Amino acid sequence: MADQVQRTLGIIGGMSWESTESYYRIINEGIKAELGGLHSADLLIHSVEFALINELQEQGRWEELGIMMASSGKRLQAASAQGLMIASNTMHKLFDDLQLATDLPLIHIADATIDAIKVQNFSKIALLGTQFTMTQDFYKQRLIDAGLEVLIHAEDERAEVHRIIKKELCVGDFKDSSRQYYIDVINGLAEQGAEGVILGCTEIGLLIKQADSPIPVFDTTAIHAAAAVDFLLADTTL
Repeated sequence: MADQVQRTLGIIGGMSWESTESYYRIINEGIKAELGGLHSADLLIHSVEFALINELQEQGRWEELGIMMASSGKRLQAASAQGLMIASNTMHKLFDDLQLATDLPLIHIADATIDAIKVQNFSKIALLGTQFTMTQDFYKQRLIDAGLEVLIHAEDERAEVHRIIKKELCVGDFKDSSRQYYIDVINGLAEQGAEGVILGCTEIGLLIKQADSPIPVFDTTAIHAAAAVDFLLADTTL
């Protein structure tokens, strides 16, 4: 397929680098599957300093984080990116800041996930993620506006899910006890009527797989990466 060319996609990553590594692998696997041979993805990645970002998140300093996302997007646009994506669910809280800072198309992780859920005709969905993603409107309301009923677990469980993400998964620490905790939470949400569960943090898919869940799993990293492949190859046949 020598006549097939790609657009260039900019990725704001490093939140954490463990999950950004998954993005890089999945996107390149997708391009190879579509184009074959030695083909790989045309990507620009700005990997940010996550320790600083995490500190600002926990302190609620979102305005500063918005400035950082805008700056990253501008850098990627200046480097000739033709589209952008944020390789993090939580940092989609700053999606509008990034959109305002550039004139590039952005691939929203929740929108891609909604499309995947709609294919299954589900209406009641469980959501796992950081405290920010599970409880704040920037993410959950987008799902609700798409006609989905969103189930989240009890406050003490949310705190532990958040802790596991930040203290374990984001530093590459994958514990069987934490996997079992997530499985128990998913089982509880399934008993409440959840038809599927969104792994709404890009690190959760590193720990939880479909085989661990009694209901369909929507791994946002894999879904977002698949949307990136579609973007890279869209309208590019010469």
